[in-house]
Amino acid sequence: MSSINHRFRGATLALTAALVGVGVAGATPALANTAPAASTSTPAPAPVDFADAPARALPAAGQSHTFTVSYRNTSTVDQVVAPQILVESPDTGPYLAPADILVERRNAAGQREIVPVASQTGTLFTDLVAAQRTLRPGETLNERYRVTVITEGAAGTVQPRVALYG
Repeated sequence: MSSINHRFRGATLALTAALVGVGVAGATPALANTAPAASTSTPAPAPVDFADAPARALPAAGQSHTFTVSYRNTSTVDQVVAPQILVESPDTGPYLAPADILVERRNAAGQREIVPVASQTGTLFTDLVAAQRTLRPGETLNERYRVTVITEGAAGTVQPRVALYG
């Protein structure tokens, strides 16, 4: 397993805990501002697995990388899923900050919407809770994203994935 994949897997638990409100210290305010407060005392469920898409290096400053995150529900029951974009910093640093990149998602009307990004353990990530949706049997999730590098010299790896809830 490459060190990048190992870091992605290692960060998954901390990221998942931060995103579902289980209590990772230092969760960023960006996530708190994007999701409404829960109306019950039960935390959001944690994903049981992830379907990873191929990782790719960040483009140069001022350049964009456009891609589609896809997942098909092949089961006979509804499935809750959430697309997520991870951007991993280099092993030797410097770590990326949310201001180093811009993540956008194409909405149903074809317009781009900015997707807030938070940071934990050197990984930038999009919110799982806000992205959750239910796929009926046979339905396919197709979300179109664009990651643009803002900061000169920013380096890292983009890892699209889909969180699977069970």
